[in-house]
This record gives sequence, structure tokens and C-alpha cells, in this order.
Amino acid sequence: MLDIRLIRDNPDFVKTRLATRGGDSSARVDEILECDRDRRSVETRLQHLQAERKRVSKEIGGSKARGEDTSDIESQVRGIGDEISGLHEKAAALEIRQRDLLLELPNLPHTGAPIGHDASANPVVRTWGERPEFSFTPKSHVELSEKLGLLDFERATKISGSGFVVFTGAGARLERALINFLLDVQTREHGYMEINPPLLLRPEPLVGTTQLPKFEDQLYRCERDDSYLLPTAEVPVTNLHREEILPLKELPKKYAAYTPCFRREAGSAGLGTRGLIRMHQFDKVELVKIVEPASSFEELEALTGDAEKILQLLGLHYQVIELCTGDIGFGSTKTYDIEVWAPGQNAFLEVSSCSNFGDFQARRMNLRFKGEDGKNQFCHTINGSGTALPRLFVALLETYQQADGTVLIPFALQSYFGSAKIG
Repeated sequence: MLDIRLIRDNPDFVKTRLATRGGDSSARVDEILECDRDRRSVETRLQHLQAERKRVSKEIGGSKARGEDTSDIESQVRGIGDEISGLHEKAAALEIRQRDLLLELPNLPHTGAPIGHDASANPVVRTWGERPEFSFTPKSHVELSEKLGLLDFERATKISGSGFVVFTGAGARLERALINFLLDVQTREHGYMEINPPLLLRPEPLVGTTQLPKFEDQLYRCERDDSYLLPTAEVPVTNLHREEILPLKELPKKYAAYTPCFRREAGSAGLGTRGLIRMHQFDKVELVKIVEPASSFEELEALTGDAEKILQLLGLHYQVIELCTGDIGFGSTKTYDIEVWAPGQNAFLEVSSCSNFGDFQARRMNLRFKGEDGKNQFCHTINGSGTALPRLFVALLETYQQADGTVLIPFALQSYFGSAKIG
């Protein structure tokens, strides 16, 4: 959520930065400013009336002490009280209205973000490794999995519908090996604290991390309990410290969490096609940092590097792109996407999106820290996948496939998987 003072003091700057996302947010900014003026006007009137009631009440006391009739002045006080009551209701309604409007306004892209309308304007920041070469036509992960008995889409559809999968045999073992490998690298080598959060969430944490109200159609809601299945571990982990004031010495906080994730993917292209590319349920290891503002962009670079390390240890070719202003997420001010090469798809697949939200999420969560000057300030929040499992699973199978249909296991993963080869 943007700071209302920023919008109030620099409306043209806010409009200009929002315009780089595409579309015209000027009317929404003007609507927020109008609501803010009305709210402040009501609050000013309230303060005046409260002072007037206090003054008149003292006058009543003096008049009574002198034995004077106070019925007229008491009626005046009752009238002031009635107006105050009405203004309290109006102020509360305007405050809710202003917050609702602010919740619908996206974050400002960082001033250094590349300008563009869509993903075609995303520059490649760096690449690592080389595309694997084959003496045969590489198979897709679906073909490999069918031969090796790793995945069962048909029975998953029978159980849950399309967009789900059953990992079987060595496929289930490989998924488990990857989860443990990812967690161990991030906790043992990169210093993240492991978190195992609940999978059912109240609405407030989803508002805090911007999934609500913007993306409600993407969420699985349990209406009977007014709760939601988590779409990403970012939500519970970032909200661990909501409505808290953290000591500066405890920052940065670094958390890593494995969870299954649930997304309806309403209207998403590709859902329902064979394979693991887009699923309703998938496994992911999430990285979250809560930091002070002065170091947040440095911490974003470090977190992105931590996610990249996984692909380097597994020997997978990848590229890092920076999202342009027209492609960046609703709450982010700066984002890097990490895309791994999948030979069977002949394409790069996104396995991680690493974002700095500035104080956008922290304002929604009222997450603050006490600075060296003793003043409370909003934290900055950062997160990224470290990484998402389905597409990592895809890239691994397709990169290390052999001519005889077997799949080699990278050395770094062999102790977790318990073998050097599948098949």
C-alpha cells in the first residue's frame, strides 16, 4: 500500500510512475485524493466541535454554580454531541473507503526499472552455463516420466480433476530429494531459518501480501471457515511479524519454507495441457527477507543469488531477466525472474521470481522496526522462490536424459536421492 502522504505531496510523481505500468491510474489517484480531503475535512470539523463541546460544558458548570438556568446551553451541547456522533460515523466510513482505494492501487516501479509494456521488454541481466547438446532428439518430461513411471496424470485427474499430478516411485523420491536439498542449501549454507507454516490462512495475511483483494479469483477459498489455502509460503512467512515493531538489531530476518501451493489459475493459458508446466497444486521452497530500507536492494541481489545457487549446484543452464514496468507484479517495485532451460520444451521456464516490495506490504501488515533514532519505521520485504519444484523437476529430467531413456542425477543431489541414475 502506498503512503497517502506521498500521494498527497507528490501526486504527479505517483501518476507518472504508475503510468509506466500501462493504463491510466490518474483517475484513481484523484479519487484517493478527493477521499483524503473529505476525510481530513471531517476530522478537522470533529476536532473543532469537540473543543466547542468541552468549552460549553465548562460554561454549564459555571452557570450551575451561580444558580443560573442551563437548559438552553445543555440543549446546545446535546446538539453538538449529535453532530459529533454523525461525523464519527462519516469519518470511519471515509477511512474505510480510503483504505479500500489504496489497496487497489499498485506499487510504484523502481525509478531504475526498465520501461516497457510487456514481457518482450524484459532485458536479460545474465546467463549461467551452456545449453546441453544431445546426439538424439531430446524427449519431454512427460515422455520420460511415462517410460520411467515417475508421474501419473490420469489417476490424479480421476482423484482431483485436471491440473493435478501423482508423483510415483522414483518420481516421488526425486521430488522429496529436491525439497530436502533446497531447504538444506538455503538453511545450512545461506543462513535462512526454516519455517513450517500452516496451509490454511485467514484473509488478513493475504491482504498483507497483496493477494487480496486483487487476486481473489486465483485463490482456493474455504467459505465455511472464511479461510484460504495458501497460494505461496510468502503469505504466512512474511506475515509472521505483522503488527509488530522489530528491534533494528534483529534485521535482516531470513526465512525459508517448504509448502505445497494451491492456485486456481483462473483463465491461465496452458492449464490442462499435459505435463508439469502449470498446475493447481505444486511444491515450492520460498525465501523471505524482512529488512531495513537502507539495505533492501542489496538484500534483493543476495536473495536472487541464493536462488541461482540451486541451479548452479544442479548444473542447469539458466538466465536472469529483470521485469519491465509493464510486466512487474502488482506489489513489487523491482523483480528478477530466473528462467531455467528445458531441452524437451526447447524453452526457458520460470522457476523463481525474486521481488523487492519496499514498504508496500509492510504498510498493509503494519510491520515496523525501531530505528537508531528511536522512531518506528516500516520494514521492507523481499521474497523469491528458492525454487518452485515442478519446472525444476522438468528441467532436471530433460537436461540429464540419456539416449537409452534413463536420467542421470546431478552429483549434488545423489546423496538425497540415493542413486546416480533413474532407470
